[in-house]
Amino acid sequence: MRISPVYKASALALGIAGALAFAPVHASGFQLKENSVKGLGAAFAGTGINEGDASVVINNPAAMTRFEGTTVQADLSVIDLSYQFEGSGTDAFGRPLTGGDGGNAGDVTPIPAFSVIHKLDNGLALGAMVSAPFGLKTEYEPDWQGRYFADTSDVKIINLTFSAALDITDRFSVGLGAIYSKADVTLSKAVDFGTLLYSNPATRPLPFAVPQARDGHAEIQGDDTGFGWVAGFTVRPTDRFSVGVNYQSEIDYELRGTAEWQVPGDVRAVFNSNPMTAQLFQNGGAGAKLTTPSTFSVAARYEFTDRFAMMAKWAETGWSSLQEVRIDFDNPDPDSVEPFEWEDTQFASLGAEYKLNDAWTLRGGVAIDETPTSIEHRTPRLPDADRNWYSIGATWDVSDALSVDFAFTHLKPKDPEVDFTSGGSTIAGPFDGDANLFGVSAQYRF
Repeated sequence: MRISPVYKASALALGIAGALAFAPVHASGFQLKENSVKGLGAAFAGTGINEGDASVVINNPAAMTRFEGTTVQADLSVIDLSYQFEGSGTDAFGRPLTGGDGGNAGDVTPIPAFSVIHKLDNGLALGAMVSAPFGLKTEYEPDWQGRYFADTSDVKIINLTFSAALDITDRFSVGLGAIYSKADVTLSKAVDFGTLLYSNPATRPLPFAVPQARDGHAEIQGDDTGFGWVAGFTVRPTDRFSVGVNYQSEIDYELRGTAEWQVPGDVRAVFNSNPMTAQLFQNGGAGAKLTTPSTFSVAARYEFTDRFAMMAKWAETGWSSLQEVRIDFDNPDPDSVEPFEWEDTQFASLGAEYKLNDAWTLRGGVAIDETPTSIEHRTPRLPDADRNWYSIGATWDVSDALSVDFAFTHLKPKDPEVDFTSGGSTIAGPFDGDANLFGVSAQYRF
């Protein structure tokens, strides 16, 4: 059997193109902002400049100089994500894709963070933090109509940050940190081998060389570590007004792992009948380059009275770093290339805080968050759209040393939809989705 160019192209398209197209999550792209419950309660308005929030280790290390002694903070945010497909799909013959809507692709996912800050007697502040800046998990039913585009997506990126800060004057401080990052990705989807065989004239006469007649499966897993940095400064023009600027760098990963294929027996026999195709779709090693984006943010806080303050934040995420993902197989399968062509996004939030009494502080906020995706490249792995944030939260000062924070946020995307073709199949239509976020944290000051 001769391997035609059409066959090779189909092998590429029906491999795991898009296997590193990340899961639909609540923030821009596959970003997770949840490293501070206090910040979550105000839609992250003022995050990086707000008093008493130890997440500044990563959100703006310069603000660590406002702490005294040793502060330990543990945050837990829980994301209840709901995404359900309401469209339809067609195969290479224009026939409806079999299967259901995939069910609720979302999941309930905990996002922990832990930070510690110590202020030295010489004015230098040191901090460390563990957080999860990117990732989430979604899972469709395995036999759903969009199975050729996605079934399971599991992405975990964990950062360990070490930061230092110093007051340059009483009103100006600077901070710098180093980030060690670990990425672990496992994603999978079905493979339409019937369409693949039909694309080659030599195998087209086979009775199962028909779209949707022979489904296989592909799963890729990869991991790597990377390094980045964070830097920021804070300035207080007056006792009531504070401004902070923070930058986090891109982080590059060389993901390496395995590609596992499930190929129907009669399809495998076809491939094995010719030495030129016998090595296709065999388990083996695989790798891909991934760059997570940089972020630049400006946060401000103004205390109108001793009890009432307002906060704001503007941030830009450099999603233009993700133009494509190219998977390189150790076996002779062609490279699998997924075009993203994402664009940089902006996030803006406004919040307020009111000190009800000595024990309780109430807060709330709203935000708008842009998507980096476009309809041309949006897949069921990421039916992303611009979204609005609505947040409320509270701090309970249990004692002079111990405080507890609570937060709730509702996110609603603006009409997410897909219209995407790959390997002869097309999936199109809207998604009904939203997310509820719950947070609780505790801070102890020694």
